[in-house]
Amino acid sequence: MKSDTEPVAWRRSAGDVSLPEVHRSVAIPAGAGFWRKLLAYAGPGFLVAVGYMDPGNWATDLAGGAQFGYTLLSVIMISNLMAILLQHLCVKLGVVTGRDLAQACRDHYPKPVVWFLWVLCEGAIAACDLAEVVGSAIALQLLFGIPLVWGCVITALDVLLVLYLQHHSFRYVEALVITLILTIGSCFAVNLWLAQPSLTGVLLGFTPHLSILTHPGMLYVSIGIIGATVMPHNLYLHSSIVQTRIFTQNAPGKREAIKFATIDSTVALMFALFINGAILVLAAAAFHWSGHQDVAEIQDAYKLLSPLLGVTMASVLFAVALLASGQNSTLTGTLAGQIVMEGFLNIRITPWLRRIITRAIAIVPAVCIIGYYGESKTGDLLVASQVVLSMQLGFAVWPLLRFTGERAKMGEFVNPWWIKLLGWTCALIIIGLNVKFLWDWLCTKRS
Repeated sequence: MKSDTEPVAWRRSAGDVSLPEVHRSVAIPAGAGFWRKLLAYAGPGFLVAVGYMDPGNWATDLAGGAQFGYTLLSVIMISNLMAILLQHLCVKLGVVTGRDLAQACRDHYPKPVVWFLWVLCEGAIAACDLAEVVGSAIALQLLFGIPLVWGCVITALDVLLVLYLQHHSFRYVEALVITLILTIGSCFAVNLWLAQPSLTGVLLGFTPHLSILTHPGMLYVSIGIIGATVMPHNLYLHSSIVQTRIFTQNAPGKREAIKFATIDSTVALMFALFINGAILVLAAAAFHWSGHQDVAEIQDAYKLLSPLLGVTMASVLFAVALLASGQNSTLTGTLAGQIVMEGFLNIRITPWLRRIITRAIAIVPAVCIIGYYGESKTGDLLVASQVVLSMQLGFAVWPLLRFTGERAKMGEFVNPWWIKLLGWTCALIIIGLNVKFLWDWLCTKRS
């Protein structure tokens, strides 16, 4: 007999489950207390949070801190709150319907629309992966002097690591990601201690300023920060990996799963807020008041940190954090690629082949462009990747809000009116800023 919360408005069955090799593979201890259950649900949120601290965000955070001090911390905080809301909706979609966002699109839209959305999403994943590949390659060059071209090739090895860990347990993948996140956080914590930022200035920075809207330079960097915050593939990823938990398939069980998964993602995204804020605060403390307001490139920041802070390891820690960030993002990007292809097209291919294809789509363009134009084009590659992401974001957010806002699809778990209002407001802000970011980029190219 069907549950009263089971969706009834989908055109056809979702078919195969999302990520079948790890679907419902993590047990939740029966009768356990709050903290044991929270620990069992913890993990997917951190995989998602990786996308909010990837190398594609570093340039905007560095530029914001170097140019405007602590002022744009409020923008990072607001964008993070938007991300928390959208990821909560991904949790609801996956838990309630048993579909990831890609499967939900396949089960709702006609085939031409599904193929269109799939192509756009694959492009976004490739662009995001490109940023991670370039970021990791830059870190390898800064730490070990490896040429960028070979650094891009080396990053492909993470495919083997994901396959090995996932074959044994999805918890191993989550543990590796959390370890890398803690590495990033530790590196920045030490550098912040060395930089000695103004605590009062940092606290005031979290207060929104009207000058952000009236100052063209601040507004442009703010658009970059917000526009690069929500990664389209994270919405597909999160709605899938929340289904790795074995929760009871009834209304109370789903409600409990939503509660703990939301706590997991919120805590993880607050950690991402610390990382992004730390990048901006470090840039502000080290560069803004030392006459280096023009620092925006990762390589420039690396070269200046140690001389300005007077400690050799400052630059090394910065590069180690960048390497951990890049590798972490590629781990989750390969999972998102599998979810998107299988969800939109219902095509199952060997996981190792799918991930090699995903990595090749990102590595081949990076190697070709760097090999042909030289290493000076890495900054352009990072910017171009963010432009591609901005073009795709609306096509992921819109279906998510639509599906979770329909009672026929969500039953009693449908979004209440205030969640709908907040969700659509966030969506319009993010999409609008991304469109402006794209327009400004096109105008710059023309001139």
